[in-house]
Amino acid sequence: MVKRQDSDGPAPPRLTPIRIGEVTALDHAEAIDGHLDLDAVELSDLRADELSWTGRRRLRASRVQALVAQRWSALGASVVGSVLDGVEVVGLSAAGSSWWNVEVTGSRIGSAELYDSAWRCVTFTRCKLGYLNLRNAQLTDVAFVDCVIEDLDLGRASATRVAFPGSRIGRLEVTGSKLTDVDLRPARLGEVSNLEGLRGASITFDQLLDLAPGLAARLGIKVE
Repeated sequence: MVKRQDSDGPAPPRLTPIRIGEVTALDHAEAIDGHLDLDAVELSDLRADELSWTGRRRLRASRVQALVAQRWSALGASVVGSVLDGVEVVGLSAAGSSWWNVEVTGSRIGSAELYDSAWRCVTFTRCKLGYLNLRNAQLTDVAFVDCVIEDLDLGRASATRVAFPGSRIGRLEVTGSKLTDVDLRPARLGEVSNLEGLRGASITFDQLLDLAPGLAARLGIKVE
């Protein structure tokens, strides 16, 4: 085994493709309102004003595609070994949820309240996210690929092996965050709320220059 040196850059997320086995079609009524666990199901072409999941509902080994909803409440839910494709939700409320081995593709979420959640082996690809609230979350092996995130809140979160290839982040909140092998180099960064919170992340020299005015202001340095 080759020992990775610091000069090699941050360790990338450890991700494996998801293979969905045989599934059965899920009745739309069960998807809109319910608490029973959903295993090996396929949910397609659902449009609803609101989805209300209670009782820490589980979605496992399943596929969700072409779901459109104004609100999706899934507090404490568990999503395992599943694929979500073409999901459009204005407001997702899933605080305390857990996500393990999940792929989300081609989706749009206006506001995602996912604080206190736990993520492991999660990939977002070609998604547009408005406000992504991951305060106090635990993230391990996560990738945002070709995504647009307007506001990413990682305040007091713990993130390990997280990468953003080809993505754009309008605003990044990292106050009190614990970052390890977080690779921001392939991302386009806008505002960073607390530069000290970037400790443990990797950025490029150009990104550093973009962040320099904020760093100078915080240190009380006048640049003329």
